[in-house]
Amino acid sequence: MRREVRYALAALRRRPTAAFLAWSVPEAVPAALSGLAVARAVDAGFLAGRPLVGLAWLAALLGAAGVGALGARQVYRRLGDLVEPFRDDLVRHVVRGALRRGVAGRPDDGAVARLTHQVEIVRDTYAGLVVVVRGFVVTAVGATVGLASTAPVVGVLVGPPFLLGLGAFLATLGVATGRQRAYVRSDERLAGAAGAVLAGLRDVTGVGAEDHAAALVGRPVAEQAAAELALARVGALRTLCLAVGGWGPLLVLLAAGPWLVGRGLTAGALLGALTYVLVGLQPALGALVNGLGGGGLRFVVTLGRILDAGHTSTPDSGSTPRPAGPGSVREGGIRLRGVTFAYGPHSEPVLRDLDLDIPEGDHLAVVGPSGIGKSTLAGLLCGLRAPDAGTVTALRTDQRVLIPQEAYVFTGTVGENLRYLRPDASAPLLDDAVAALGADALLARLGGYSALLSPASLSAGERQLLALVRAYLADAPVVVLDEATCHLDAEAERRAEEAFAARGGTVVVIAHRISSASRARRVLVLDGVTAAVGDHDTVLAASPLYRELLGHWRAGQTQPAP
Repeated sequence: MRREVRYALAALRRRPTAAFLAWSVPEAVPAALSGLAVARAVDAGFLAGRPLVGLAWLAALLGAAGVGALGARQVYRRLGDLVEPFRDDLVRHVVRGALRRGVAGRPDDGAVARLTHQVEIVRDTYAGLVVVVRGFVVTAVGATVGLASTAPVVGVLVGPPFLLGLGAFLATLGVATGRQRAYVRSDERLAGAAGAVLAGLRDVTGVGAEDHAAALVGRPVAEQAAAELALARVGALRTLCLAVGGWGPLLVLLAAGPWLVGRGLTAGALLGALTYVLVGLQPALGALVNGLGGGGLRFVVTLGRILDAGHTSTPDSGSTPRPAGPGSVREGGIRLRGVTFAYGPHSEPVLRDLDLDIPEGDHLAVVGPSGIGKSTLAGLLCGLRAPDAGTVTALRTDQRVLIPQEAYVFTGTVGENLRYLRPDASAPLLDDAVAALGADALLARLGGYSALLSPASLSAGERQLLALVRAYLADAPVVVLDEATCHLDAEAERRAEEAFAARGGTVVVIAHRISSASRARRVLVLDGVTAAVGDHDTVLAASPLYRELLGHWRAGQTQPAP
């Protein structure tokens, strides 16, 4: 939280704020004059039998409100001079970080989302915070000055509870920020786990793994519920702080009313003091609590994400920011040493100190729960991400093909889509690739290679099948299938994996079904604590998680078909 606050204050200091602050002075006039005008209108006007004097004081208060409105108008006109440069600084920060990552061989897939969504959230909440904090200061200073001029003894009475509530609220901001971050992270983990289970619901039902799937989702559900409950407790604490600081002065003033009147405080002065509390201090504190407790938390959390994403560490002498050339390893092999990766400098690592050798021609299946780091590992293997520590030694990125879960198909002919990675592919090569992946029926339905393709008309499985044919045709030495067959049936998935393995290149399968692991030459199991790798029997003996997954799958295989 301190980092984000320092960043915002530094941006504010770099901008001309003299005119902005100067126009805040007229806005303080109504807050300073409200209670005094009420006191004079009552004591010197209406109670003294001089209604015209009372009306004159109220008219003066109305004029002060007009002066305050003029000041507020000028303040809002100059608000953009502070907010828009701050937004521009954030845009430059995001673009600079994305460019640095791209040059270092680490494309930043989230840069567009940060530019179009997160930066706008920060800009809007920043403007709101400037308005709220400035309004609180103006009103509190004006009301304090007015109380001191009207009834100094009242200021001594109402000051302590007001400051106590304000101080208690400010003390909760650090805890609230931490719990807001925890809530956002738990919500993201729940969405990821639920999405993964729902995507494989047919397989979960088919193999009888409902209990295991429920366990995978149950933990993030419990974490998200606990995080939301913790955040609600902070919200209740803010309400308590507002009650102490906003309503406490009023109760103190009412309780001390007889004593104040006995010491010579007039009825007008008492009404004026109540005006300062009810019209000035209490609404100002309420606006500050609601503004910082709502928009302020969103500002800190979202700005923290932008700053984390823009952080680029300088690799030490033992790290490799880019994949090594073909001469560093045997063609088709990949070596990871001490690889650690986290999404931001303050996040828990997804992978930690991972050592892994994938020799040329290997067929490796990677299994583990959702969110454990399988797709992150795929990105590291293909050069889309660079490790925070350790080295990844592999072929050039143009000799590695990654097929993600969401297959990319563009508007054009079928042949143009299939030749995207190998434009010079001949018709016989196309036919061989289509036959190897079992896409003959799909090709016939679409109308052949020259048929115009509309991505919206294809199912998710059909798009995956076309992407698989495209990758097969590219004939890259290394192919990584990141749940690239999750929308295909089990038989089509088997045919695709066996086709890639039969070519003799290196194949890494981020397993969607446990049957993918049974076909692989070796298996890597990630369980968040250890990484077990070896042939089927070795991993079966070493990994309780793999035994559990395999047991559910075998139990489903023995059940009669519905």
